Amino acid sequence: MAAGSDARLVGSPPGLPPIVVAIEAAQRRQTASFRLRFFLTWAVIVAGVVAVVIVGAKGNPKFHLEEWLPFIVGGVWMTLFLSISSIVFAVILGTLGALGRLSRNPVANGVASLYVSLVRGTPLVVQILFIFLGLPAMGIVIPDVPTGIVALSFNYGAYLTEVFRAGIQAVPQGQVEAARSLGLPERQVLRRVVLPQAIRIVTPAVANDFIAMTKDSALVSLVGVQELLFRAQAAGRPNGTTFQTIAVAAAIYWLLTIILSFFQGRLERRMGAGDRNR
Repeated sequence: MAAGSDARLVGSPPGLPPIVVAIEAAQRRQTASFRLRFFLTWAVIVAGVVAVVIVGAKGNPKFHLEEWLPFIVGGVWMTLFLSISSIVFAVILGTLGALGRLSRNPVANGVASLYVSLVRGTPLVVQILFIFLGLPAMGIVIPDVPTGIVALSFNYGAYLTEVFRAGIQAVPQGQVEAARSLGLPERQVLRRVVLPQAIRIVTPAVANDFIAMTKDSALVSLVGVQELLFRAQAAGRPNGTTFQTIAVAAAIYWLLTIILSFFQGRLERRMGAGDRNR
């Protein structure tokens, strides 16, 4: 009984039956055990990967991490610039594409459908090379950084088109009909009723695509953009330490993903607060 009283004092509201206190204590112990084993699993795997990289680094005396790390890390800013700029334009393209896909106008619907089909049917790397190497044959020359932004925006805009279309269609039809019954014109129904709810629905998917874009931005290194992967390759190629420098770049990409995933989780919890409070 004394143990039950202690558990009640520490983590349970007063007045609960002893059996409820015992169940809550067992659940807390189970949760703590799961988290401990979870983090131990991560620690073992990460330690193994780090050990492999360290062994590889010691095998090559030309690899000096302290010398090349600032140069490689400097590419993070270009990676983030590409990703942030591209996701802004991709959201605009995705919004227009979704409205086109839902439009009853055959021309708008046809253009939007062709755009989605074309992008989803070709690899991103082909799109990058076409913009950088193919367009100059038609007299259109785009520098390396704008090429990366255009290609990433064009590619992710197509996928966001389908995300936004699904988000708009997920809004309950009864609310749309109620707004129309009040005499609101279609533009106001879309702007005041449909889009605010659709934005909350698609926000997690947009955040997830942004995280994916930070990794796919590595492909623009093919056209000479000095982002993270390009700098890692440039640092390792002269001394034959490409394995080590790319491993460093991979660790930085992973760290960026963890940080962005943390903010994505907080954003999702905040966007879903209204649903939990109902």
